[in-house]
Amino acid sequence: MTKPVNYFHLHMISDATGETLLAAGRAAAAQYVHARAIEHVYPLIRTEKQIKKVLEGIDAEPGIVLYTIVDKRLAAMIDESCATLGVPCVSVLEPVLSIFQSYLGAPAGRRVGAQHVLNAEYFRRIDALNFTMEHDDGQLPLDIEEADVILIGISRTSKTPTSIYLANRGIKTANVPIVPGVPIADVIINAERPLIVGLIASAERISQVRQHRILGATPGFDTDHYLDRANIIEELSYARQICHRYNWPMIDVSRRSIEETAAAVLALRSQGR
Repeated sequence: MTKPVNYFHLHMISDATGETLLAAGRAAAAQYVHARAIEHVYPLIRTEKQIKKVLEGIDAEPGIVLYTIVDKRLAAMIDESCATLGVPCVSVLEPVLSIFQSYLGAPAGRRVGAQHVLNAEYFRRIDALNFTMEHDDGQLPLDIEEADVILIGISRTSKTPTSIYLANRGIKTANVPIVPGVPIADVIINAERPLIVGLIASAERISQVRQHRILGATPGFDTDHYLDRANIIEELSYARQICHRYNWPMIDVSRRSIEETAAAVLALRSQGR
């Protein structure tokens, strides 16, 4: 008998964008297969008035409260109010700051949104994102030598979303489709600077993803050929042959999330592949 799914409210309060909280909250919630979080995200909370409004929402729909508020006064308001309401409350950032303070021997600067300052690193990520968007799906290959990473693979191997994720990490990423009978451009084969990685998957996984892809297909699109399992196997075989021929590493994305695929690419980069 299937165990019923229980739903609970998860309140996440941040003085910045809330990305840190969202990642932490979802990572924890994912460990409970029979529980589903109803997410309430409150970004850019920086005043007492905003805190009071958030607390009203928590009172109306009690649940777990996570927060990343660096202002100690505002954080205390959340702690005290949650204790009064009888709901569990955790500062996700505070234990990490305590470890840093203990090791570095100095207190944190307590700057709101410090990770989002417009510094050189920020503009490096923007530059990488612009490059990646301009080099999506084999576009503008002539300056491909400027890429940090080139992802190759047949249709529906998550090349574009993985490229964008890497770009957000400051990695200039181009992606190039592999099509049987269409040779890889010489500028890619001869590229010396970029790490070239082949993305592959099982035929079952490709077929499943392509089933969703055809919903937006244009008139005249050869759906049968695109979804044919034998054709997909042939495409994957061709992709593997190319990677073996040029000694390019391959990553199987069948059971990987975009984040896991990107992490595997970064691991290959660190190994100097």
